[in-house]
Amino acid sequence: MNLFEWKKFSFCYGGSDRKVLKEINLTIEKSEFLLLCGSSGSGKSTFLRQMKKNLIPYGSQEGEIYYKGQKMKDVKARTDAAEIGFVMQDPEVQIVTDTVWHELAFGLESLGMEREVIHHRIAELVSFFGIEGWFHKKTCELSGGQKQLLNLASVMAMHPDILILDEPTAQLDPIAAENFIEMLGKINRELGTTILVSEHRLEELLCMADRVLLMEDGKIQIEGKPKEVGSYLASHREHSMFAGLPAALRIYGGLEQEISVKDCPLTVREGREWLRGFLQRRGVQFPEKIKGRENVLYAAECSEAEEVLSAENLWFSYEKKGKDILKGTSLKLHKGECFAVLGGNGTGKSTFLKCLSGVLQPYRGKIKSRGKLVMLTQNPQALFTEITAEEELAEAFYGLHKNQMEVQREVEEMLERMHLSDCKKTHPYDLSGGEQQRLALGKLLLLKPDILLLDEPTKGLDPFLKKELAEILKQEVLETGGSVLMVSHDVNYCAEYADRCAMLFDGEVLQGAAPEEFFGENYFYTTQANRIAKEYWKDAVTGTEVIRRCKEAMTEKK
Repeated sequence: MNLFEWKKFSFCYGGSDRKVLKEINLTIEKSEFLLLCGSSGSGKSTFLRQMKKNLIPYGSQEGEIYYKGQKMKDVKARTDAAEIGFVMQDPEVQIVTDTVWHELAFGLESLGMEREVIHHRIAELVSFFGIEGWFHKKTCELSGGQKQLLNLASVMAMHPDILILDEPTAQLDPIAAENFIEMLGKINRELGTTILVSEHRLEELLCMADRVLLMEDGKIQIEGKPKEVGSYLASHREHSMFAGLPAALRIYGGLEQEISVKDCPLTVREGREWLRGFLQRRGVQFPEKIKGRENVLYAAECSEAEEVLSAENLWFSYEKKGKDILKGTSLKLHKGECFAVLGGNGTGKSTFLKCLSGVLQPYRGKIKSRGKLVMLTQNPQALFTEITAEEELAEAFYGLHKNQMEVQREVEEMLERMHLSDCKKTHPYDLSGGEQQRLALGKLLLLKPDILLLDEPTKGLDPFLKKELAEILKQEVLETGGSVLMVSHDVNYCAEYADRCAMLFDGEVLQGAAPEEFFGENYFYTTQANRIAKEYWKDAVTGTEVIRRCKEAMTEKK
């Protein structure tokens, strides 16, 4: 018997006749590891929520979904709670208690289990997940990675048959994300739990999956084994998901003339082996002089540009005699510059941005800024006050006494710019995570900021929209003399599009450098492309750059 079976299932949100899911036919077998990928707004979150009764959105459906042979609508609430686990994107949303041990026990207590059974389950759970060191901590003291691991452990306490995860690593730093994904693999291998995970981050997950489902426009367009789907996308570089492939596959697809399912590399190790063989077969000799990067999107001469924002020796603590989050933090942002600050969860990146924006007040240090400064927080919903997307954008002009026709024109242009024209009558809370992110950014851009502060701006965005984001920031902010300061976990985006990168560690921003220098000098905190090509070109930190270097080396050989 299949665990889940979808039969010609379609879905429309309430008040709309637009089908978000379209005649989906799919079976999910026990102990499978499935990876769901696709562009932002393709229907992935709506698809996943259909399999958890208390998360099913309001709307109309056609067709049926079956769980263990029973119609989903007839599944008992207790069965749904115990057997179908769900982990959301935001680590904060799912935590309901104030201590780790109580969070682990909460679901079991809700099911009415005996005290002795709960204690036994928690004891083995803590050991399996390796959380003994923070078992007695308050949940508010945990880092983002620890909170998400706690969410996962809390769900697994109920011994579910299937674990459904909706972009669970979107707000985690690279190392915390890798640890989380490794735990998913362990759960699948050692416990046999079925895993269905939706992610834009394919680097680690693609090689772990048994099957990959590629969703576009509400349909499962491609279904197959990782190498089958990977080789298809590697041979279709125009596809929106190509840019989101693991670096090994992107480099392979950019250099190899004949794409083979058997030969396509998925991991860093496979990518290094393939690249080594590819270059050796062509007898490539490597020049001693390493040539600079040519594909930087932002080309501001930061050392000569005007300083528009500075932070000098900032100190901040959330409590009067509490632990200092910022410890003499300093930073300078120049006109026309995109500066990316990276670092682990809980290091104070968001706190730093809030201090710069004036939301928080440091107890020591100076902040100077020139021009209009606006900030996009991690939670875009904090900006939403209206009932439709177009009204949300129009609200940016409130109090400016602008001509109504001009306001409507600018709103329509921004909706189109953010790929939200089809959603203009949709309530902002009914949009996908990526769509909410774009709507919030569009609202801020209508304010024409001189300095734009962004907290995890690529969260929930597919590879195509990340590229679009970079172009939007370039045209709407940077080319008009504005500046961008962002904190991000997305090393690939920062490597591709930032002018300077720096790491926030132990309350201080370490000295910034150009991406090729910053990531080229790193060993752990770097891109997959750099790990693959580091032995040949230390400063090649993007797949595009590795491809360019290879082609250049082959041309010189001829």
